[in-house]
Amino acid sequence: MEKTVVLVKPDAVQRGLIGEILHRFERKGLQVIGMKMLRLSDLKVEEHYAHHKDKPFFGGLKEFMQAAPIVAIAIEGTDAIEAVRIIVGPTKGRVAPAGSIRGDFAMSVQENLVHASDAPETAAAEIERFFAQDEIFAYEHAPRPWVYAADER
Repeated sequence: MEKTVVLVKPDAVQRGLIGEILHRFERKGLQVIGMKMLRLSDLKVEEHYAHHKDKPFFGGLKEFMQAAPIVAIAIEGTDAIEAVRIIVGPTKGRVAPAGSIRGDFAMSVQENLVHASDAPETAAAEIERFFAQDEIFAYEHAPRPWVYAADER
């Protein structure tokens, strides 16, 4: 099973979309193994978006990510990173396909409701960044036999 992280960004929190977003991952059969609401510190934003720190839009991105709380969600499942990224949709909300989170609810590139890990290494670093070890839970996921074929469990 693969683990990944989704951040429900301030625009989604402010628009009351937390439940809708969470519902889409659960409906797919992915397992939520950790979840919490938090406000991002300067250090956390700078660490998470280090690859954008020298870009002209970083100040606005930082301000946006600190405008309201976010919800960090750790998710597990077969090919979870790919599955989550398909559910989330492409970065540019106005061209994301209908049926994806961004396609149904976003118009912006920056204010695009969610962040999703893009690779196993990124996911591992983001789980460590946003969750303590005792905030990730292993438990029997009741729908698993109904979602995955026997060879994928």
